[in-house]
Amino acid sequence: MDAQHVLAERFEEHRTRLHHLAYRMLGSDADADDAVQETWLRLARTGTDGIDNLDAWLTTVNARVCLNILRARATRAESTFDDEVSEPIVEPAPALDPEAAAQLSDAVETALLLVLDSLSPSERVAFVLHDTFGVPFEQIGELLGRSPEATRQLASRARRRVTARADRGAPGRRGGRRLVDAFFAAAREGDFDALVATLAPDAVLQVDDGGSVASVIRGSAQIASRALMFANPGAVLQPVLVDGLPGVLVVVAGRAVSMMAFRVEGDRIGGIDAYAGPERLARIDLPA
Repeated sequence: MDAQHVLAERFEEHRTRLHHLAYRMLGSDADADDAVQETWLRLARTGTDGIDNLDAWLTTVNARVCLNILRARATRAESTFDDEVSEPIVEPAPALDPEAAAQLSDAVETALLLVLDSLSPSERVAFVLHDTFGVPFEQIGELLGRSPEATRQLASRARRRVTARADRGAPGRRGGRRLVDAFFAAAREGDFDALVATLAPDAVLQVDDGGSVASVIRGSAQIASRALMFANPGAVLQPVLVDGLPGVLVVVAGRAVSMMAFRVEGDRIGGIDAYAGPERLARIDLPA
């Protein structure tokens, strides 16, 4: 086995983490893939001679590539998101109670992407590297050309903006899982009024079954009626987070058949995104 092949194998061990880092900074799967590929090309050109810590080296290079992309976007005033919607990120629901789970670490997954436009490239890099990946401020400062204290202030400013955005939805995050449980309990009991009570009057249900156009159902009564129609007493409900939102993976006879993500507004469910059918779910990376 030649040295280049060994180097490629070592890089593959880090690929998932590097893509996760790049996506958190860039908000785009395509740009994250480009950043990871550029990181690999730089490693392939330099080799590992003189690299004491490959993990740290790759993190720094990947972050520098992302920073260049962010600065180029800022110059072009370019949108920070893909033109097409990326597949949802699905994770197991935290074992913590809902209030304890509603901490900044959970907000990073979704709130950061919602406030990308309000963060400068340097703020974004400092925040993501430190708060998500635990990179020391000294190392981030070298990347940004700033002192550790200035870098700390950048991350702090970004954290306040992210937290402020997350706090506007804090009641929903804390009560989201409770509302989701109440929604399914009412559906299983066939309690139409209780179902309606969990939904905002103008709630919207979007059903993505893999077709070119998602089905849209509007209004609490209409959504409650559909929920009762499709309620399956034999289904197993697996709590998950879908793009940071409380959700449920519906499993029947050991097979995932649908997934739902709930957007909570105040003390009611304001929106539901449903992904229906094994073929549609096959395109989503579901937790084991």
